[in-house]
This record gives sequence, structure tokens and C-alpha cells, in this order.
Amino acid sequence: MAYRFLETFLKRLVGRTEIEDALQRLDKLTQEEARMATAEGLKATHGIDNKVEDVGDKVKGVDNKIQGVDKTIQSVDNKIHGVHVRVKDVGDQIAGAQITFI
Repeated sequence: MAYRFLETFLKRLVGRTEIEDALQRLDKLTQEEARMATAEGLKATHGIDNKVEDVGDKVKGVDNKIQGVDKTIQSVDNKIHGVHVRVKDVGDQIAGAQITFI
């Protein structure tokens, strides 16, 4: 009878060890899965970061082009002002010539 009790006890003990081993393996697999998920998230974050930098560069390029257009418009405005001054001078000359003829 004592032998049978010892045999049952040892079987239960071995069974617990197997369960504990299985739980430890499951825990390791769960930790590895969490690390892999974190790595995937980090990879995606880096990809987004690179795309945001690309967008930032494009915005800077657009800003530079807008500044170039602004300078061109300012140049045209200056030329129009110069033409306006010349037309005014011609008008003044014509007005002066009319006074001379009168």
C-alpha cells in the first residue's frame, strides 16, 4: 500500500513538473510575441517618421517656390511703378507743352 501511495505521489509530482514546464514555455513564448509586436510597432513608427520628414521637405520646397513667386511679383510691381512714373513724366511734359502753346 505504501508503494502504491508513493507511485501516485510521484506521478502527480511529475505531472506538476510537466505543467510547470509547459507554463514556463508559454510565458517565454508570450514574452517573445510581445517583443516582436513591439519591434513591428517601432518599425511602423520609423516608417511614418520618414514619411513625415519627406512631407516637411516638400513643404519647405513649396515655401521656397512661393518666396520666389513673391519676389517675381515684387519685381513686376517695381516695373509697373517705373512705367507709372514715366507715364506721369510724359503727361507732365505734355501738360507743359500745352501751356507753352497757349
